[in-house]
This record gives sequence, C-alpha cells and structure tokens, in this order.
Amino acid sequence: MRRLLILALLLLPLIAAPAVPLAVGDAVPAITAKDQQGADFILTTNIQFLLVATEMASAKAANHKLAEQGAGFLEKHSAAWLMDIHTMPAVARWFAFPKMRKYPQRIILVDSAATLAAVPVQPGCVTVLALSSGRIRKISFWNPEQMPVTGCF
Repeated sequence: MRRLLILALLLLPLIAAPAVPLAVGDAVPAITAKDQQGADFILTTNIQFLLVATEMASAKAANHKLAEQGAGFLEKHSAAWLMDIHTMPAVARWFAFPKMRKYPQRIILVDSAATLAAVPVQPGCVTVLALSSGRIRKISFWNPEQMPVTGCF
C-alpha cells in the first residue's frame, strides 16, 4: 500500500503537467475534427497556415472578418480556420452551430482540450501557425478587432 502511495505521488506531476507550447521548428501535431457542416477534417501537408482561436470573443470577430472575404478565401491562401469549442456549453452549441453553418468559410470545430493545448495563445488574438513540410516555420498572432485578415498570410 505504501509503495502505491509513493508511486502515485511520483506520477502526479506527470499527469497534471501542462502541454509544452509549440515552437518554430516543431512538427505540427495531428489534428482531426469536424467542420461546422459535420464533414471530417484531417490536417494535410497542403495547408500552409493554421488560424487557431481559443477564445470566444476573438473567434467571433475573426468569423466576421473571414466571412467578409467570401467563400474560398482560406482555400486560396492554403489556410484552415480552427475554433476550440471544448468548453462551449451544450445550450450555447444549440444556438451557435446553426449560425456557424451560414458562414462561407470552413470552420473546423475542435472539441478536445488536448488537441490544441500546446498552441501558444495571446489574449484577444487568433494564433497563426505558418507551416512548411509539416513543421511550424513561424508563429504570429492576429487581433481580428484591430488588424486586417490579409496580414495573416
């Protein structure tokens, strides 16, 4: 019994340890999710930019800016738009999902805390990961309230 307690105490920091933030040169983790239409998304090497929103306010602002660009804008820039929805309550999803289906851009809805845990974040910003050959070549932050979306690419 005592050995189990000691083992548990030794392993506890490993279980609760936060993810190490991604950095330039790191391989992009595998990302699989569904978009707002329910279609599967699998990260491929064709994607050169990942726009990642982890906060509701910046995600809403970014959705509006991206919608203004029209359908095909993200594809033209070899980009994917990911929103972290794992903390969104069920009742909010009931209202938000039908609205999201009307946006012209594809929104990848990531519903797992672990999937985006290592993505660096800045308050009020969308994280932009520039990719090359499956690795991160640049990390920047886009404030959709203050900056045009074209600055991401």
